Amino acid sequence: MGEAEIDKQNGTIIISSHIITYGNAADEAITRSIREEIETMWNRPEAVIMLKGTPFLVRFVITAAYKEPIDIDEIYSNTDPRNNYFRIEEYAHGNISFVDGLGCNTGYFKRENLYVGSTTAAHEYGHTLGLDHPADLDYRGKGIPGIMYPRGTLVDPPYQYDPSKPAGLPGGTMHPIYRKVFAQDVLSLKLHRLRFVREKAVVGEFTNIFHPDHRDESRGGSMV
Repeated sequence: MGEAEIDKQNGTIIISSHIITYGNAADEAITRSIREEIETMWNRPEAVIMLKGTPFLVRFVITAAYKEPIDIDEIYSNTDPRNNYFRIEEYAHGNISFVDGLGCNTGYFKRENLYVGSTTAAHEYGHTLGLDHPADLDYRGKGIPGIMYPRGTLVDPPYQYDPSKPAGLPGGTMHPIYRKVFAQDVLSLKLHRLRFVREKAVVGEFTNIFHPDHRDESRGGSMV
């Protein structure tokens, strides 16, 4: 989720998002890494959109903060569209990171998925802005996969976990480190359809869900 602002003087649309992490596996270093990955990858294509016949360069400004312990009421009562809350733990149900829907501001990350260059944070951020996985997950013959392609996507051998493996077999699917954000990914946000008031608009919707530690749930612990 984020806030889009039109800067007519500089010909840009700035999307601002603030990443807030909490949980037993969260810390300052991983929070900084998430911020850097999202901002770097989403700015790389230098995408330009047309808004009422005028071209605007889309820029992403990502800030971040680590909060542990976090005030649960802060999440429940949040009204700032820039704030995105993500719990980070070593254990996650299903062994995957996830967010709470398309166009949301909360989720749960598995620490193992967040190694430098994993592209997981940038992928999940795309979901928070409203982007879904592509319908066709056979990307063979098309080169580098876009950021919204999920694990399990069929790709050309150089972009597999193991280039020597047949497509679809273990090792023969997309390694997420090869995903990139393309201009088309930014265009898919359809920023021109947003309702701007005083040059600002909300990208996404509030979910404001606090996630408990999945290990506590599996042990029959509290669902606070």
